[in-house]
Amino acid sequence: MNPTPADWPRLSSALFYEDANRAIEWLMKAFDFELRIKVDAEDGSVAHSELSYGEAVIMVSEGGAARQARFGVPSRSPRTVGGANTQSVMLYVDDVQAHCERARAAGAVITMEPALHDYGEAYWADRAYGALDCDGHLWWFSERVRG
Repeated sequence: MNPTPADWPRLSSALFYEDANRAIEWLMKAFDFELRIKVDAEDGSVAHSELSYGEAVIMVSEGGAARQARFGVPSRSPRTVGGANTQSVMLYVDDVQAHCERARAAGAVITMEPALHDYGEAYWADRAYGALDCDGHLWWFSERVRG
């Protein structure tokens, strides 16, 4: 398998928001992402963006109901489809309790409070919580406690 491009993980995800500019600011405040790049479209919307958390990268883009289909597929924010999610995003953090409190203070809806998930001695144990972001995307944040 060939190495990935410099500073890119093997897998990244694109998330769609009604207002990507607002979402980028919110994700940085609530979940501690850092902005790598933001390309503005002529109308002031986000044509492309990349946010990082350590070596993880997500791309944030416009996904309102008026957005035209790209690559032959419509892209929507959960807000425009009754809150439905077709994927959730999981990210490892160093301190799940502190991360949860930061997210809560920024307005994240905590769907599951931090709790231990122990899969037995043959596997691993994580401390994790669930949260909905500003547009209703489901996120899981985990901290490995036994590996």
